[in-house]
Amino acid sequence: MSKNPKEQPPEKLTGIKLIEVPKTSVGVKAIASALTHIKNEVGVRKGIQLLSKLNQRDGFDCPGCAWPDPDDKRAFLAEYCENGAKAVAEEATKNKVSPMFFSTHSVQELSELSDYEIGKSGRITHPMYLAEGSTHYQEISWDNAFQMIGEELNSLNSPDEAIFYTSGRTSNEAAFLYQLFVRQFGTNNLPDCSNMCHESSGVALSQTLGIGKGSVTLDDFNHTDLVIVIGQNPGTNHPRMLAALGETKKNGGKIITINPLPEVGLMNFKDPQNPLKWIGSGQELTDEFLQVKINGDVALLKIILKLMKEKEDAEPNSVFNHQFIKQKTAGLDKLLKDLDTYSIEELLPQTGLTIEQIKKTTELIINNDKIIICWAMGLTQHKNGVDNIREVVNILLLKGSIGKKGAGTCPVRGHSNVQGDRTMGIWERPKPAFLDSLEKEFNFKAPRKHGYDVVEAIEAMHQNKAKVFFGMGGNFISATPDTKFTAKALINCNLTVQVSTKLNRSHLITGKKALILPCLGRTEKDFQGKNEQFVSVENSMGVVHQSKGTLHPCSSKLLSEPAIVVGLANATLIKSTTNWSKLVSNYDLIRDKIEATIPGFKDYNKRIRIKGGFYLPNNARDNNFTPTKTGKANFSLNKPSEIQLEKNQFIMMTIRTHDQYNTTIYGLDDRYRGILNERRVVMMNPNDIELAGLKKLDLVDLTSHFNNEERVAKGFLVVSYDIPKQCAASYFPEANVLVPLKSKADISNTPASKTVIISIKKQ
Repeated sequence: MSKNPKEQPPEKLTGIKLIEVPKTSVGVKAIASALTHIKNEVGVRKGIQLLSKLNQRDGFDCPGCAWPDPDDKRAFLAEYCENGAKAVAEEATKNKVSPMFFSTHSVQELSELSDYEIGKSGRITHPMYLAEGSTHYQEISWDNAFQMIGEELNSLNSPDEAIFYTSGRTSNEAAFLYQLFVRQFGTNNLPDCSNMCHESSGVALSQTLGIGKGSVTLDDFNHTDLVIVIGQNPGTNHPRMLAALGETKKNGGKIITINPLPEVGLMNFKDPQNPLKWIGSGQELTDEFLQVKINGDVALLKIILKLMKEKEDAEPNSVFNHQFIKQKTAGLDKLLKDLDTYSIEELLPQTGLTIEQIKKTTELIINNDKIIICWAMGLTQHKNGVDNIREVVNILLLKGSIGKKGAGTCPVRGHSNVQGDRTMGIWERPKPAFLDSLEKEFNFKAPRKHGYDVVEAIEAMHQNKAKVFFGMGGNFISATPDTKFTAKALINCNLTVQVSTKLNRSHLITGKKALILPCLGRTEKDFQGKNEQFVSVENSMGVVHQSKGTLHPCSSKLLSEPAIVVGLANATLIKSTTNWSKLVSNYDLIRDKIEATIPGFKDYNKRIRIKGGFYLPNNARDNNFTPTKTGKANFSLNKPSEIQLEKNQFIMMTIRTHDQYNTTIYGLDDRYRGILNERRVVMMNPNDIELAGLKKLDLVDLTSHFNNEERVAKGFLVVSYDIPKQCAASYFPEANVLVPLKSKADISNTPASKTVIISIKKQ
């Protein structure tokens, strides 16, 4: 390539417009927004037909988030949210990225576009190849593409020199085949998007409850007394969750919201499935809002624990569920002793709250027994992310709010099958029992050495220890931290391969050679030979169900993800005894192998054909904690943040806009925050703006500070916002360049994208 393509969105502004932050979410405006995207991308008639099958039992699973569908009755035409409709519109778009497109647009030229503009180019229609030194992609046959990958993989000095990344959209069938291929090839280098998002949840929950998944079902929201939503913005990221919270309120439950930003969706909600509620003031959701400082969560939760302990000491048996604690838990004495080493006075400044606010919230916890706590990346993406979740579990254990209807843990996952991928074995640290099952069923010796997670994979590529990168979906360069460092890591590779539906920036930041392999989308029919197939996925609450596309593929040159894995295996694994071609000819055969190797999938092919699917076993839901090291649910000792800001420094968190899902940018508006037509913004407290000598809409540069290193992101507009003092927020991927790769959560290794220390300088 003649020039270095831009590894991040260009530093250009698009014309900001600020409006008043709305007082309600969803309703008519959300419906209008969804229909506008459908009309522009797909067309009204085709779009309505698509939406009628979205999240329906005989249709396809939303390619967006993993929020579960109701077990029983589903809305006929609205079992989806605004962003779900946008995701479908993006996938079913009329726009095409053909070989002609690539012949007329160089890699360098495409990299000058924003991520939004790149994504709007459309669906990729043919396999494409970027030769070493070339400026343009050119068409390549599937056979030649597979042969090239196989030769490159087999020329490595060790299988560990290859990285096999997975996004969370891959089906169970594709994920199972993918990890099987990788392990037959000889490595556990299977980093995935969980490493960057909910790995802290998996670690913390496994340590404390014996399962790295949440314990509640959707129906639990109908029976709970209290829901605590902490470090999460469901109005933008999981809008259908608002309907569940609405049911909680309707049934007399209370809701506590804990977040640095007051998110509109959690304050007031108009149910799009009920036209009678589109008018009027909407349904108020939050009863108590605690606007905690960024990374002040452990300090806040520890104060709540201390207040609970004070009440229990003063009035024994009034707060703690002693029967549950005695029968089911371990470590209470150590927890209570540790709490005594902290004072509320030293913890309070970290929260940015008053003790009166925290006491009101604590009273709700004390006075209720059926409690659900929900969270997302606002808790996981910190250095003490694991501590955050373990402290959440401490509260639930004291109340006995685990393993009973209307109570438990609810980590809200992002991508639609990210949880299913992990269940299928997409993990760099597989359990020995799983590898034993693979060996027995497939007659090979599985590698036992732990592989690279995302952070370790980037470091390995940067150090030339890994030379091939294969991405099964996703947009790696835009999803990962430390953008320039990550770009250099990818460029170091001999070959980078991306399995994708649409064009993204990861196709432009490549190794010496690069391949784009276009796959079927969720919305499209999948034929293997003359036989139509369906796939299965697992949602946030452990329900496995089927997904079957309804559209004809946008190109005859597309392959399904399982077929791509099989092509890869046949071209690479010379001595494999697995009949890969037979497996992909009928996905029932893949599911038979899943049943034979993974617990919980008995009668898989029979149960997956039951409308609505089936629940996987969940020991925490069953009040059984024997998988932990103690055989019981474990209390834990956790530390609050140790961050000390210097003068003129801020804690910045990266966030999404309302027109965005993960790295896919649907539009340029953040309607629920009143910011339109612009993404290069930094939200600041109005007092901080004044103290820094800045004004609203000043153009500034952001510099992050970590271990005496500095990273700079230029050209951001200052926006005055309701955010705690010395805190700031900016959108990713634009701000990812500021996130240091080595700034990560203890134990889980999750990048600390919500704790970035920055200074702000006017241009």
